[in-house]
Amino acid sequence: MSTRIAAARVDEIPDPGKKLIEADDRLLLLIHLDGQFYCLDDICTHDGGTLYDGDLVDHAIRCPRHGARFDVASGAALSMPATEPTRTYPVTVENGTVYVDVD
Repeated sequence: MSTRIAAARVDEIPDPGKKLIEADDRLLLLIHLDGQFYCLDDICTHDGGTLYDGDLVDHAIRCPRHGARFDVASGAALSMPATEPTRTYPVTVENGTVYVDVD
């Protein structure tokens, strides 16, 4: 069963922009890009490093450590050295609040 958390106000995150949020014992990366919100684990699957400090380029986030890129919508690994996707979470926006469904 998933839990819905209020992650941010829409106007809290610039476009493009990012925010780290905590859900249970994990850090998630909330991304505002081209008018849409996305959420994924703040983990590069190559070496477990954080993605938060990475650049947003062409609907992907680039790991600041070794340059692996991940699609912000699907979490798919788009470039080496990462070969596995990072997990994504459903996001909805209601009345100016961004919600993330986590399990």
